[in-house]
Amino acid sequence: MSLAGEVGPGPRIVLPEPCLVVLVGAAGSGKSTLAGRAFAPDQVLSSDAHRALLAGDESDQKVTRTASAILHRQLARRMAERRTTVVDATNVTSFARRALVRRAAAEGVLAVAIVLDLPPELVLARNATRPGRIVPEAAVRRQLDDLARSIRRGSLDADGFAAIHVIRAPVELDAVSIGS
Repeated sequence: MSLAGEVGPGPRIVLPEPCLVVLVGAAGSGKSTLAGRAFAPDQVLSSDAHRALLAGDESDQKVTRTASAILHRQLARRMAERRTTVVDATNVTSFARRALVRRAAAEGVLAVAIVLDLPPELVLARNATRPGRIVPEAAVRRQLDDLARSIRRGSLDADGFAAIHVIRAPVELDAVSIGS
């Protein structure tokens, strides 16, 4: 795993075109904020947005399976059309990441991971102050544990990504730029 190279005031991540960008991180780590800042809205497939469409509440976990199935169908279509796509979901388990990478690979599209491995106390604090969609602390702690385990065991490296960019500090996340 490598951190994106430094260019200007912060790290710069250069993406192949087209590609699948898989955001990886616990709830509250800043994935949606990064996606909204760095990508066009029509490039982002969000698990929260899909839950909101189905249940009127992006935190309603009862519809997660259906929301995920819809997201995967949209991803398959976008990969077949060779359109750069960002998946904004926790993706903290190898099972979740590999399913996404397989969809991209089936269409010959490279997959890139952007991992938000911020300090747990910061992630928990951010989650606790999120407007309207606080995830239970126990769930966030499980996500943090899953991510730490993925990093420690090297499973991110084995998931089939063309590149993995790990952001570990809030200052890096605030300053990162993404382009092709």
